Amino acid sequence: MTATNIRAFAAQNASSALAPLGIARREPGPQDVEIEILFCGVCHSDLHQARNEWHNTVFPCVPGHEIVGRVTRVGSQVTRFKSGDLSAVGCMVDSCHTCEHCRAGLEQFCLSFPTFTYNSEDKHLGGHTLGGYSTHIVVDESFVLRAPTGLDLAATAPLLCAGITTYSPLRHWRVGPGQKVGIVGLGGLGHMGVKFARAFGAHVVLFTTSPHKIADGLRLGAHEVVVSKDAHAMKAHQASFHFILDAVSAQHDINTYLNLLKLDGTLALVGAPEHPLPVAAFNLILPRRNFAGSAIGGIAETQEMLDFCAAHQIVSEIELIPMQKINEAWDRLLKQDVRYRFVIDMASLKS
Repeated sequence: MTATNIRAFAAQNASSALAPLGIARREPGPQDVEIEILFCGVCHSDLHQARNEWHNTVFPCVPGHEIVGRVTRVGSQVTRFKSGDLSAVGCMVDSCHTCEHCRAGLEQFCLSFPTFTYNSEDKHLGGHTLGGYSTHIVVDESFVLRAPTGLDLAATAPLLCAGITTYSPLRHWRVGPGQKVGIVGLGGLGHMGVKFARAFGAHVVLFTTSPHKIADGLRLGAHEVVVSKDAHAMKAHQASFHFILDAVSAQHDINTYLNLLKLDGTLALVGAPEHPLPVAAFNLILPRRNFAGSAIGGIAETQEMLDFCAAHQIVSEIELIPMQKINEAWDRLLKQDVRYRFVIDMASLKS
C-alpha cells in the first residue's frame, strides 16, 4: 500500500520529550477519509501512554485521540463525507465490525479489541497506529464523525474523549430530571460531567478537594459544590444520590462516595487510578448499591453526543497551545495546572 509522509510530534521512548518526527499515512482506500487535523485535544491518557505507564506502549508513540479537522480526500465508496466537510475522530479508528458488541454499536467493547487511534496494530501499513499530534490522518468512513457546526472547533476537540467518556455513563444509567447526581472531581473529565448532568436536567452536586474550585463548579452548572475534606458537609449528603460519576484518576477513598448512594444507586468510575481501590463489602450489600465502570462510547453514541452538544451549546473549557509547547503543557498537566483541557492548534505544526 502506498503512503504519504507527514509531520508529527512523537515520543521515541518512555523518558524522551515529544519532538518532531516524519510519519507515514496510507493513501485513502475506497472506504477511507483523509482529514487535515485542525485541532487535537490533550488527554491525560496521552501522557500515560507516552510514558509507558500502562506497560504496553510501542515506540515511537504519536499520541492524540481528540481530533477535529477538515476532509481533504475521500475514497470512491465513501458516501457520508466530501472534501471540505468538518469531521472528527475519537479514540477508535476500527474494530472487527462483526462481533455482537460491534453489531450493537458498542465498538469500544469489541470482542476482538478495537483499533485505537494510537498504539494499536495498524492493519493497513503494519506496525502500530499513530495519533492526532500530526497534520493529517486517514480513517475508515465508519469511524469518522461529523463535527458539529456552530461550536468553537478547538473547544469541540476534547468532546471526542472527555465528552463521550462522561456522556455515555450518564446516558446509560438514564440520568435525568428528578435525580440527584454527584460528580467527583473537577478536571478534564469532571467538568464535562457537570455540564452534561445539568443539561440532562438532574440536580448536580460537585465534589472537589479544592475549595478554590467552588466558584468554577457553580459557573459550569453544579447546583451545589461540596469540599470532600469537610466531613460534616459529606455526612449531610449520605444515602441521597441516585447516581455518582467518579472522574478522579488519583488514589482516593471510594467508600466515602459509595456511602452517599441511595438504595439501588450507582457509582460509575471513569477515572483510572493506578492502584486498585479497596471497597468495603457492606457499602454495597446492605443498601444494594452498584459499583460500575464505563469507557468512552460507540460511534453512534459519540455522534449523538456531538449533536447534543451542538443543540445545547456545550463545549470543553480549554487552553489553546501551539504544538511547540506540548512538553510544557504535559508538565503542567502533571501539576493539574490546566482549566480544564489543553488543545493543540495544529496550524503550528504546519508552519
